Amino acid sequence: MKKLLSFALVMLSMLTASAQYNVGTSTTTTNAWGQQVTTHKDAYGRTTGTSTTGTNAWGQSVTTHKDAYGRTVGTSTTGTNAWGQQQTQHKDAYGRSTGTSTTGTNAWGQQQTQHKDAYGRSTGTSTTGTNALGQQQTQHKDAYGRSVGTSTTGTNAWGQQQTQQNATNSNTTIWTW
Repeated sequence: MKKLLSFALVMLSMLTASAQYNVGTSTTTTNAWGQQVTTHKDAYGRTTGTSTTGTNAWGQSVTTHKDAYGRTVGTSTTGTNAWGQQQTQHKDAYGRSTGTSTTGTNAWGQQQTQHKDAYGRSTGTSTTGTNALGQQQTQHKDAYGRSVGTSTTGTNAWGQQQTQQNATNSNTTIWTW
């Protein structure tokens, strides 16, 4: 039964993805300091920003988000909450909280992230599984459970991790970091 449900979800995600618009890519490399650097580009290949991940003094993963001009627009700090779940605290360029993302496992064994705004209200979910091609695929939904897009991760020609971002609306840019 679980396999049947998983297959149905994969097929549904493939059908959903076909009705979506390419809104860009995110490509991850490693810089000279051993940090992961993800370069975000729009559907036309123009750089929209970068996300650089390192470790802070408390052993937490800290990602600094910058716009296309190299200005810091925010940070995301990931640690473990009281329930053993991975929790990311998002802040803007001024250090003000903009929300949290809490990751656990759903009933199908998939990784599911619950996003909340600075006031604790749900803004949506991101559920990650494997598609028919063996790639990691994340289905993004809004606070009402409506699909807003997918992120499909594979390897590009240079062996780098590359994520294809698709959205249900052609006016959408890559997720706001």
